Amino acid sequence: MELNEDTVRDVCTDAVFERGERYLADGRIHEINRVDSTVTAVVSGSRQYDVRVGLATDGFAPWCDCPYDGSGACKHVVAVLLRCVDDPLPDEGDQLDAALDGADADELRAFLRDELATDANLRDRFLARVGEPTRQSVDELRTSIDRRFEETNPEYHVVFEPIDFTEWFDLANEYREQGRYASAATVYRALVESLDDNMERVDGVYDHFSSAFRRALDGYVDCVAAAERDAAAVTDAVAFLDDRAMSGTPFLAEHFEKAAVDLREKADEQSCE
Repeated sequence: MELNEDTVRDVCTDAVFERGERYLADGRIHEINRVDSTVTAVVSGSRQYDVRVGLATDGFAPWCDCPYDGSGACKHVVAVLLRCVDDPLPDEGDQLDAALDGADADELRAFLRDELATDANLRDRFLARVGEPTRQSVDELRTSIDRRFEETNPEYHVVFEPIDFTEWFDLANEYREQGRYASAATVYRALVESLDDNMERVDGVYDHFSSAFRRALDGYVDCVAAAERDAAAVTDAVAFLDDRAMSGTPFLAEHFEKAAVDLREKADEQSCE
């Protein structure tokens, strides 16, 4: 996506754009880096906020852990984008490539293995990338996602700020790219269940959580339809969606109902191919 002031304005309101300009002028952006088309930064406000944007992605795929719940991107994201407009960042991807090309294979293997041994999320993505099926069940994945809700505001049941679900969406995407749709569906279902069960504790940032829920639900339907060829498996998935429509968060019911209809239609299309 082309990056200029006009495209930045397209992803936020006029008021937020002006606040982002002020944040940039006040020097509130720190630790800003770019690797390939992904930019990460820390922006100081009432506290330090982590920001991530994708310069090559439609809408820049903005992420910020601030509690903003308005339309479009927040002022922290806007400030980072405007910083990239004013002073394009050097791409550190070439440096990484050069370091990888010059690394000793045994040292690289040892480093990677040490990192994989201590970072479960990275390990899951690595195994997905090399073609291994998911080693975790829906319930196991849900435990990790639910923990993120608990950790966000440990003193209260209510969640006031966004939660970054990127690691699970990235994991699901790895499986999809490998054609392991059943594994991807497992990850998406864990996200769907956790978001549905925790949605009523969300106070503010509704757009963020609703968007994550819809993304996970759409991914689940797509992957079940792609992975399952027998009618019984699709029937089980539809039954899950129908049950959630009846027993889950009331204002999400219509999304589950629509997903059940979409899954039946996608399954019918698959069977006709």
